[in-house]
Parts: sequence; C-alpha cells; structure tokens
Amino acid sequence: MLLNQKNDFSMSSRMKIGILSDTHEELDGQVADVISHCDIAIHAGDIGTSSVLESLQPKTGHVIAVAGNNDKPYLWDFKDWQLVKNLPQIQELLVSGGKIIIEHGHEHDMYKPAHQDLRNAHPQARLIIYGHTHIEVIDKDKPDQYVLNPGAAGYTRNKGGPSCIVLTIDNDDWDYEVFKFSDKKIS
Repeated sequence: MLLNQKNDFSMSSRMKIGILSDTHEELDGQVADVISHCDIAIHAGDIGTSSVLESLQPKTGHVIAVAGNNDKPYLWDFKDWQLVKNLPQIQELLVSGGKIIIEHGHEHDMYKPAHQDLRNAHPQARLIIYGHTHIEVIDKDKPDQYVLNPGAAGYTRNKGGPSCIVLTIDNDDWDYEVFKFSDKKIS
C-alpha cells in the first residue's frame, strides 16, 4: 500500500478532514464511516498495520499519516515494513486558512495542560494535531493556534470508546466536531 502524502490542499476553499489516531491495529467501524464522508483523512500515529490505512476511505482517497512510537518495523507484519519505514515523524499540510502540523507527540511532554511544547515547536501552525495520549481534546487556549488530539480510534485504551474529530474548512472559517462512540467493538 502506498500512502498519498500530498500536502498542499490550499486551492480547495471548502473541505472536511477526518482526524484520528492510536488505532493500534484495529479501526472502529463507526470511525471508518465518519472518515468516508470526509475529503481527506489524517492519522496521527500508532497505526499498527497497513490494513488500518486501507480501511480509511475518504472521498478523495488522500490519507496522510505519521509514525507513532509503536510504528516500528519490528512491531508490524513483515509485509508492511517498507510502508512503516517510510512514515514521516512530522507532516505539514497546507489548507485554506492556514497550516496544519501533524505529529504523534510522544517526543513532547503531552501531559502539560497548555500544550506549550507543541506550540513552541510549531509556531507557524494554525492547528497542531497529535495523538499518543489517547485522550480527545481541542485546546483553544491560543485562538490563532489550536492543539487537537482526536483520542484513540481503535479499542486500546480509548477512554470510554473510540473517537475521531472532523475539521470542516470553509475558506478561513474552521469548525471542529467530535465523534465519540460506545466502547462496544463493531466489525
């Protein structure tokens, strides 16, 4: 499987971006359904297997993914080693209204309430997306630079159920919607 890592969507004035993380080899079917109604998908790491990425079917087919601390070749099936070795640590996405930075976040102190480490690392970003903690959050403390974690989209430590976030972009207006599902495994 090859990821479509296109990173410039600035010519599209309107789009929906499905954001997920921490699937750890299993993608909740309800999250996959939400992503199918989006234009592109972003996975913020700890993917676990290529089948998770193949299950993401956004309208345009564009799936952007970064490596998490558990995305190492020796932890993935041998057939997926080339894919996992080529996952970037950080991805930059240009969209109408600003820049999005995606990283897993395991190299920052994510348990600080203000997410200042990420903001300092990426001062040019309008939105910083990370995973790792499995805790869904939209930090709006700095109005011109949100920090977002979609929580866990699989069944591992999902804090009450799988979740994802949809970012709707309409030119310079960005709106966020959280989707949180029950903790029942649905195939």
